Amino acid sequence: MKCTLYFSFIKQRPDRASIKDEWILDTIKKPVKTEVQSDGRIRKWKFIEEVGRYLRVILLEDGQTVHNAFFDRNFKEEGK
Repeated sequence: MKCTLYFSFIKQRPDRASIKDEWILDTIKKPVKTEVQSDGRIRKWKFIEEVGRYLRVILLEDGQTVHNAFFDRNFKEEGK
């Protein structure tokens, strides 16, 4: 998994350390929602059954490099 130096550093925080790489990769491959930010970065969300929360993954413009990943408290899947 490609990631930015920022993400390599930030994933060591206690609130991010529990996020598994497999969850990030699964979110990239099978998101429930995808948005492109005004700066070209890509947001993807997926519900992680094991923790009962939505994971948001932010990718760089290349669609492959992870810049950030965190559990999104405010995300609501449309139609639910």
